[in-house]
Amino acid sequence: MTSDHKRPLTLRDVSEASGVSEMTVSRVLRNKGDVSAATRQKVQDAAKRLGYVPNKIAGALASSRVNLVAVIIPSLGNMVFPEVLAGISEVLEDTDLQPVVGVTDYLPEKEEKVLFEMLSWRPSGVIIAGLEHSEASRAMLRQSGIPVVEIMDTDGDPIDACVGISHRRAGRKMAEEIIAAGYKKIGFMGTKMPLDHRARKRFEGFHFADVAEILEALDSEQATYLIKSLQSDLTSEALMEVDEDVREKILSRLSPIEIARELDELDTDDAADVVLELDAETQRKVIDRLEDDDHAADIIDLIKYDEDTAGGLMAKELVKVKETWTTAGCLREMRRQAKNVTRVHSIY
Repeated sequence: MTSDHKRPLTLRDVSEASGVSEMTVSRVLRNKGDVSAATRQKVQDAAKRLGYVPNKIAGALASSRVNLVAVIIPSLGNMVFPEVLAGISEVLEDTDLQPVVGVTDYLPEKEEKVLFEMLSWRPSGVIIAGLEHSEASRAMLRQSGIPVVEIMDTDGDPIDACVGISHRRAGRKMAEEIIAAGYKKIGFMGTKMPLDHRARKRFEGFHFADVAEILEALDSEQATYLIKSLQSDLTSEALMEVDEDVREKILSRLSPIEIARELDELDTDDAADVVLELDAETQRKVIDRLEDDDHAADIIDLIKYDEDTAGGLMAKELVKVKETWTTAGCLREMRRQAKNVTRVHSIY
């Protein structure tokens, strides 16, 4: 059984039902102009009784915008995003704006498609999850000429404005609390990585966890365990950032093979600095266990000089010269880094 399709209702229908002019009906329904309360109520009652819904396409053609806010999220299954939608809807409730939702399933290509379709309706603004988008999506957002709010993240460069938290910092704080509580066998569970950039950043923060700060806050046993637990590319740079006494205690607890893994991730200068903090026997064992023979040879070339001589200092390229430094300033910095250097000859 099929129903007969009736013609769309028009302003004239509401005008005839309410007994006022079409112009007055238009003013009431657009909430514009000076109309008495009684007339306004009469028009609204007639429109409601008829089931009349204004056609806003004509108004949109005139203003080039519709009263819609495009809300683009990666998932409806994740319990976080329904709460986000509820918050957006609550804020927009007292305005003329209405949210319209698109879901991307964490797929960049689907985000492009959803964004293209929504922007083609010329919404009044866009709320979109995350700061990572394809170049095509970023170009569309930049050229849209409307407010763009990227939500759920602050670790990156927003196109217009962003609201959220630092997921890397959140991951780091989680790691700090877990380690401070004395736990040693630590795991991380995440889904849809690397497509879920927020989860990936929490993972990165959990691993990096400002490792240098954590290492310095822990005792030597805990710090050593952390170094052993994490991947070398996440901890090697941290070893260079901690105080020398902290690094010395950690190195004393690592085996030569474990130290070698850390050095494999460092550049030659930094690796040589670490090797020079080891005793001669450990130096030999560590260098023998380096994966890259060329890397090992370069380190040997740097440490073959006595570190407390000008020759060793020059070979290791320890000093980063600033344009504003005087010659005396350069020499002071070189002596500070080399500790025991008392004379420097012909370093120009």
